[in-house]
Amino acid sequence: MDLFESLKQKINGKNVKIVFPEGVEPRIIGAAVRLKADQILDPVLLGPVDRIKDVAANNGFNVSNLTLIDPNNYPENDFETMVAAFVERRKGKATKEQAEAILRDGNYFGTMLVYLGEVEGMVSGIVHSTGETVRPALQVIKTKPGVSRTSGAFIMQRGRDQERYLFSDCAINIDPSAQELAEIAVQSAKTAELFDIDPKVSMLSFSTKGSAKSPQVDKVAEATKIAQELAPEYVIDGELQFDASYVPSVGAQKAPGSPVAGQATVYVFPELQSGNIGYKIAQRLGHFEAIGPILQGLNKPVSDLSRGANEEDVYKLAIITAAQSLQ
Repeated sequence: MDLFESLKQKINGKNVKIVFPEGVEPRIIGAAVRLKADQILDPVLLGPVDRIKDVAANNGFNVSNLTLIDPNNYPENDFETMVAAFVERRKGKATKEQAEAILRDGNYFGTMLVYLGEVEGMVSGIVHSTGETVRPALQVIKTKPGVSRTSGAFIMQRGRDQERYLFSDCAINIDPSAQELAEIAVQSAKTAELFDIDPKVSMLSFSTKGSAKSPQVDKVAEATKIAQELAPEYVIDGELQFDASYVPSVGAQKAPGSPVAGQATVYVFPELQSGNIGYKIAQRLGHFEAIGPILQGLNKPVSDLSRGANEEDVYKLAIITAAQSLQ
């Protein structure tokens, strides 16, 4: 089944609400209108209401059946509740006056809607940097127990037969430690399951089973052991080179007996530089569709769009975010 048809079935009828802090952006409005019309989820757009309506009208969109919220004109009692919750969550790092100013920002306001359970997830980043999108989530929603850092995964999909893999971390952590890399591996396996990928996790390196010696190789080998201990229910192996992970004949030669070699579906890169380069090579030369980044490890889902994203990208990432909220 097509990935997004499968995800739509998972969220259909669940009344999932997703907030979009960049509600005056035409690409956001267009995607929100489609999501509502297709009865997939309930979009909530943030921004000056009159401006949202003007931009929508100028682009041929009807937003009369969407929820529109202006953070600068929110009911006073509700805003005071939000401010108090933010101050409590930040544990002395923000005064009431500071919180009132901070929460006029769309990303912080949207994050608090997620935290308070008013919506199930947030999609932002089409006009904001990754830091501006992710920072409020890390401060307020925070990571799941046992997860020290969030990470960013991409679904890599190609062809009519829906050849599908998961690559991570390709977006967040510059040089994760062995412990952090192990956590990324476990979170990636869980993410893969959400997208109907049977997780066989390869811990990537430039070495296969000790064929090279270096601190970088040692880190991946240690991360593999930690990940196997953290989640024995998943098939995780390393350190493996990419060809040994992907090509059955190479895997049989370089890592005989490995439960992952030659059949990996989840690829965990040793640091951000190789992950970012790797997914873009697959995307541009291998003609894979790169869907993401999908943020992993948060208590509730927040998704970060590329500033070059189009309406279709917004539409798809909103569906992914809604599906994550059901985990």
